[in-house]
Amino acid sequence: MTDQLVLQPVDEDNLIILEQLTQDPETAGEFARFGWLDPGRYRRKWAENGLLSEDGGTLMVVRGGEPLGFVTWRRRQTTPASFCWSMGIALLPQARGQGYGTEAHRLLARYLFAHTTVHRIEADTEVDNIAEQKALEKAGFSREGVMRGCGWRDGAWRDGVLYSLLRTDPPV
Repeated sequence: MTDQLVLQPVDEDNLIILEQLTQDPETAGEFARFGWLDPGRYRRKWAENGLLSEDGGTLMVVRGGEPLGFVTWRRRQTTPASFCWSMGIALLPQARGQGYGTEAHRLLARYLFAHTTVHRIEADTEVDNIAEQKALEKAGFSREGVMRGCGWRDGAWRDGVLYSLLRTDPPV
């Protein structure tokens, strides 16, 4: 068994982790808790397509056979003739702060550039989520700017920060 971080498709046993990271307030953490959501959505989508489609997907972040969380991407139309991927991440509490997020961002970006023709990948986070901003920057993403009042969480509108990575950017 290797200790190398890998991304792999979600299997049925992983669905509980996706549910915990989106439903359980303590597991989700401060910046990923958006209230109670449809608890069966991941199971239905997994049964339909394994959480992988032309418009996006979800992969598990795994180290040494142990699931640490998941990464997602979804299609965002930018013009009538083009789109970019918008990506996100959720790690279990015990996996945070150890560099796994940076490496998972790198792995997902490499995967998307290798297997799709997309030129741009975006990621955004709240302005107060300094750990995520550092992870994105270490993974080679460029900070583009602040999006004022773009997200609602915990009873208040929050400012966000937009990051991007282009296929032509130097690899990190």
